[in-house]
Amino acid sequence: MTREEQLLAAMVEAVDTLVDDFDLIDFLHQLCDRCNELLDVTAVGVMLADPNGRLHLIAASDEHTRLLELFALQTDQGPCVECHRSGAARLNIDLRVSAQVAAFPLFAERARQTGFTTTHALPMRLRQQIVGAMNLFDVREQKLSDPDARVAQALADVATIAILQHRTIVHGNVERAQLKAALSSRIVIEQAKGILTERWDTDLDTAFNALRQHARSHQLRLTTMCRQLIDGSLDTGAIQRPGCSA
Repeated sequence: MTREEQLLAAMVEAVDTLVDDFDLIDFLHQLCDRCNELLDVTAVGVMLADPNGRLHLIAASDEHTRLLELFALQTDQGPCVECHRSGAARLNIDLRVSAQVAAFPLFAERARQTGFTTTHALPMRLRQQIVGAMNLFDVREQKLSDPDARVAQALADVATIAILQHRTIVHGNVERAQLKAALSSRIVIEQAKGILTERWDTDLDTAFNALRQHARSHQLRLTTMCRQLIDGSLDTGAIQRPGCSA
């Protein structure tokens, strides 16, 4: 697809959240995919805040990024954490420059160990309401151009509007329930990933990609399908392993 078509697809995905059967986890993973495609970055992570303002990792484009973002939450430092607190974007942070990472040295060191060189953090906000933050990572010495920065913020804004709109549609006080459900779904998905990883003797990213592909090709909610895998109503043999022919 062209860049314009990819942007349009991202908008259509956001509109799809206006229905009752909205899978927050899958939508945010699609957001990560769109950022990877449109911005040519290596990895993406998305954090959402609970009603008390505490951040939780909801989606990441790969396992290394998921672990890095969890480390940021554990140490309460990193550009994503700062971005959520201030509501201001942090762009083109060189993780090797001490002056740029003075506020989060532990995070910067862990990010470098993961292989990342540059990072960017964008707030997920609507006016004064900040619901979370989106982190972009790159293994290259590559700055985010002004047009790309605007695209990145537009994607974060669209995701924010979709999340807030869906909360309103379902019922007025759904924020706490939705985040709780998302965290519960995250646990279910991690368990399903673990099952495939063990049975296939593969890595977590391969397992997760297979789960997402199976859910989409069979028009199933990702969380529902993972629960079926855990309770045994869905056999792992029914899921096509990446690289294997159907």
